[in-house]
Amino acid sequence: MTGSLFKGNFWSPDILSTIGYDSIIHHLNNGRKNCKEFEDFLKERASIEERYGKDLLSLSRKKPCGQSEINTLKRALEVFKQQVDNVAQCHIQLAQTLREEARKLEEFREKQKLQRKKTELIMDAVHKQRSLQFKKTMDAKKNYEQKCRDKDDAEQAVHRSANLVNPKQQEKLFVKLATAKTAAEDSDKAYMLHINTLDKVREEWQSEHIKACEALEAQEYERINFFRNALWLHVNQLSKQCVTSDEMYEEVRKSLEMCSIEQDIEYFVNQRKTGQMPPAPIMYENYYCPQKNAAPPGKATGPSLARRGPLPIPKGLPDDPDYSSVDDYSLIYQ
Repeated sequence: MTGSLFKGNFWSPDILSTIGYDSIIHHLNNGRKNCKEFEDFLKERASIEERYGKDLLSLSRKKPCGQSEINTLKRALEVFKQQVDNVAQCHIQLAQTLREEARKLEEFREKQKLQRKKTELIMDAVHKQRSLQFKKTMDAKKNYEQKCRDKDDAEQAVHRSANLVNPKQQEKLFVKLATAKTAAEDSDKAYMLHINTLDKVREEWQSEHIKACEALEAQEYERINFFRNALWLHVNQLSKQCVTSDEMYEEVRKSLEMCSIEQDIEYFVNQRKTGQMPPAPIMYENYYCPQKNAAPPGKATGPSLARRGPLPIPKGLPDDPDYSSVDDYSLIYQ
């Protein structure tokens, strides 16, 4: 850092002006405000990260996600849920880290505020002293100029009274002139004394102004450096979070690579199989001529049999006493 930019560029020809100093202070106030804004940004980002982490944690632990899966895919899902849980914890930890960075930024602002306060108190004092002494000097100058005019008037009055014959009047004018000369000389000395004092005050102010410029420039250098590093660190933390999350998700990808579709299907078959024999065909059974030893429905009966033929014609004739006809219906009496 050169340390000469501020002290070489913030002056004013007006001895009472504070425009240069005020410009520096205004700039530093803006810088302090910018740091506060970034501090608030970090706090808000921390709240977002914490809220996201907690929501993600709740999602991972409470929301079902393929809970009935089996074997290798089940293990992959367990890894997935665990890594989502880990990512959530990382976001919560990042929130704590961001709050710590915000706290450091706040401490830095407060430290610079106290340092600046010392400089500002000194500068306020020298500005006040300079203004007060300038006023005294200007008042002394006015008085000196008035006394000089009074002396000039007295001298002209003496010259105009040269032809007067009244000695008492001439004596009064000479006394007045002598008094005016003495007052002019005294006011001149007082004016010179105030000028010398003002110059000393000006030199003291100028020296303090240079010191203030150097101190404030050093503070601004420190602030910009701190702010830049804080921002650099912040994005590094975000990048690290992304890398960490990717590493955790990589574990999920690895577990998915170990997932075997064939093994999972075979595992399901071995665990839940119900038998290798399908049901036999359901056979036709004649109501009037049931087969002996007919197999129960749904049971295997061997090879498929041919469908039975039509009902046999009864042996008895219509005239048999065992066979009677009622209207168009036939009844067989057993």
